[in-house]
Amino acid sequence: MNPVELLKHLISFPSVTPSESGSFKFIKSYLDGFDAIETQKEGVKNLFLYKKFGDGEHICFAGHIDVVPAGGEWRTDPFEATEIDGVIYGRGAADMKGGVAAFLYTLKHTENFKGTLSTLITSDEEGDAIYGTTLMLEKLKELNMLPDFCIVAEPTCEAAFGDTIKVGRRGSINGKIKIIGRGGHAAYPEKAINPIVLASKLLTLIADKELDSGDEFFAPSRLVITDIKSGYGKHNVIPSELEILFNIRNSTATDTKKVDLFLKEAMQKAGIEKFELSMEQSSNSFLLEKDEKSKLYFEKLAECVEAATGYKPKASTAGGTSDARFIAKEGIAVLEFGPRNETIHAPNECVSADEIVKLTEIFSSFVTKCG
Repeated sequence: MNPVELLKHLISFPSVTPSESGSFKFIKSYLDGFDAIETQKEGVKNLFLYKKFGDGEHICFAGHIDVVPAGGEWRTDPFEATEIDGVIYGRGAADMKGGVAAFLYTLKHTENFKGTLSTLITSDEEGDAIYGTTLMLEKLKELNMLPDFCIVAEPTCEAAFGDTIKVGRRGSINGKIKIIGRGGHAAYPEKAINPIVLASKLLTLIADKELDSGDEFFAPSRLVITDIKSGYGKHNVIPSELEILFNIRNSTATDTKKVDLFLKEAMQKAGIEKFELSMEQSSNSFLLEKDEKSKLYFEKLAECVEAATGYKPKASTAGGTSDARFIAKEGIAVLEFGPRNETIHAPNECVSADEIVKLTEIFSSFVTKCG
């Protein structure tokens, strides 16, 4: 079974979050020379397979077998891989069964390594991710088996395969501002405190505001207004409250304390006396540490990518979140590299067979360079 055939087989498992749909049984049999550790909670299953070749470094390939629902109109069966003109269609083809197929093939066909090779696969990356990768990392920590370095095979490339390696991710801050005014009759606005008028003054101070300058890895953290709610659907009633929802994809230079101070200063400038402010850091920002060892991992992977694709990959932190944030939190150096992300979560999700072959080549070359 070559990497493309392996991908097609993985697509045949309808593993919509949090189900692994029997795929773990197949993966365990495929890597029959590897030892297994499994965890399960609230319907979420996690699989960790490892093989110790020697006493050197522990390198792990991580990913998720779960996929989002098919959704939309498909030209083919989303859970039966179809190849058309060298392109493989199916849910999860790019996000991220393609990456999983590439590293499973690499692990199976590696005969010599100086340390330990492993894979961590979860069935809950596309969902709440509460009992997924984090639960397995807790187990590995108890067993003193955390890896030294990890590659997450998420679809990272943008315009062309090979153009991007993720060296970190922005965090995500969700927040709500409730402006409290005083309701009244539209005929007597002087007797009311209109929260909509107050909000109009506030929005000029905070909407799309850059909270830091960014750097070579991160774009500036920007406050994005996502929803505004007020009123009762009546023309003659001034509402008493207004809610503003916002999201910030933050770099390591911005945190909730900084946002809190910025917003409270803006409230004062807008003349807002009564308000409620709440925020939650739903995911943390992280960046591959700039020490020599971490730089070496990036350089080795970049060399393998360029050799296989002809592209010198850029270091990026763009995009949403991934389970790499949990891995980084444990102090493990982590990079992300995988196929193009153009069709992820969309109907007719696809990946070219050539990308899967080259991705496998890249992973195999990286293991050779490290071992």
